Amino acid sequence: MDTSDAPDTEIASSPLPPPPPLQEPDPKRLKMSTTTTSDDEEAAAATGTKKQRYKRRKIAMFFAYCGVGYQGMQKNPGAKTIEGDLEEALFHSGAVPEQDRGNSKRYDWARSARTDKGVSAVGQVVSGRFYIDPPGLVERLNQILPPQIRIFGYKRVTASFNAKKFCDRRRYVYLIPVFALDPSCHRDRESVLASLGSGNELVKCLECSERGRKVEGVMGKRSSLETKSTIVQSDISSNNEQNGNAINEENLTSELKEVSDGSVQNEVTDMEDTGVENEVTNVDDSGVEEDKVNLESKPVEERKFCYGEEEKERFNRILKHYVGSHNFHNFTTRTKAEDPAARRYIVSFHANTVVTVEGIDFVKCEVVGQSFMLHQIRKMIGMAVAVMRNCAPESLIETALRKDVHINVPTAPEVGLYLDECLFASYNQKWKDSHEELSLKAYEEEAEEFKMKFIYSHIASTEREEGVVALWLHSLNHRNYPDLRVCGGDTIDGKSPKPDVNADTIEEKSNELEKNGDAIEGKNPKAEDNAETIEEKSNE
Repeated sequence: MDTSDAPDTEIASSPLPPPPPLQEPDPKRLKMSTTTTSDDEEAAAATGTKKQRYKRRKIAMFFAYCGVGYQGMQKNPGAKTIEGDLEEALFHSGAVPEQDRGNSKRYDWARSARTDKGVSAVGQVVSGRFYIDPPGLVERLNQILPPQIRIFGYKRVTASFNAKKFCDRRRYVYLIPVFALDPSCHRDRESVLASLGSGNELVKCLECSERGRKVEGVMGKRSSLETKSTIVQSDISSNNEQNGNAINEENLTSELKEVSDGSVQNEVTDMEDTGVENEVTNVDDSGVEEDKVNLESKPVEERKFCYGEEEKERFNRILKHYVGSHNFHNFTTRTKAEDPAARRYIVSFHANTVVTVEGIDFVKCEVVGQSFMLHQIRKMIGMAVAVMRNCAPESLIETALRKDVHINVPTAPEVGLYLDECLFASYNQKWKDSHEELSLKAYEEEAEEFKMKFIYSHIASTEREEGVVALWLHSLNHRNYPDLRVCGGDTIDGKSPKPDVNADTIEEKSNELEKNGDAIEGKNPKAEDNAETIEEKSNE
């Protein structure tokens, strides 16, 4: 029987070519395409050399960026974004293969926070599966990226890590100029005109008015407020020899009446906004001589606002109204009061530090929360500044947090806001024995240097050159925001707030969801639950 079986076997197998035993592992190579590309294999086969194969690793990458010139963090077709530049840099550095280029889902891309146009970040974190070998990935990325985007480093994480879902808190910082908290600084046109002739006469800021909208008495011929404005030349002679003689008060007043765009107007326009209404000083090139411009005919005592202990205590008391779990539907857009996503939890909100950047004092407002909605932080700052400047009562904040009240809340400019850090407390506690801690501590010096060089300097220079906050303060009035007139929690402009019949039901649902910030987003896919997103245009 053995001899009869042998021929049958030979006959059955003779028409088929014998498969080479070494070619059997081919299907397994296809499964390893996530670690080695087919292009690399073909190149290695053509040259006859065996190229070293690297594996993808799940990492969390820490980086910072200055948002000026970008349309935000999230990738958007046709727009220049941080994410778009970063993805291209990852490809050119070898971290992403050719077949995955432009398709971030294939390497598990996730971001901890999303920022919009003009907003910066110091502690942004993204995660994904990348080729981190050969060594030097951070250096290669920084060579490709522009200077305003810096990669600090990366850390290995678990295979299931997601930078968005595992981030349980975000900390944002808003730098507000100290003069913005002064009730008498950069007042609106109506308040200035109403105060003329009174004991507490206000002065219109000439510089901001000329760069902003037309204001009576300041633009054009300056006819209505001429009698209220006089310019006094100091006894110190000018460095210009042709104008060495001091000009008396009468000559300057008559000259101001005759010209609309003359040298006096140009001098006022070029003066730096110091935030002091009564007196503006202009230091010439020598740094010694100065001209004083007194904007009132009546002598007024010099007054300089400072962020002292009393002001700090009041401002922190105002910000404390936001702490806790509230319905922030009035502090965002596109989210209704009955939407569970409108309920957010704020861990802390304080303003205890004053920083000086390029001669301008800023109050550092730090807010920590599980997640933030569109415009939420900027609107919280806008309302707090309105209360601090006595444009609205402090009780209005509690009224705005009610689900059955709808009011228009002012939105502060985006230039002062930046993402400070993304926190992963729960992840660090769970995986502390097997993985590195995810925090910005290891890159603290680099982050501080980048923040001062790019972000802080940009905020200060923008305010000094464009006066963004100063112009916004002029629009912070009851004409633009009539809801700020409310004097109690029961009425809005004399009308009772519209009751919400579903308030109790939504309250119960929100209480169940507030324990997990990511669960709220699952109820509303349209609302981003990971970070504060900033509107593309300032609401002025």
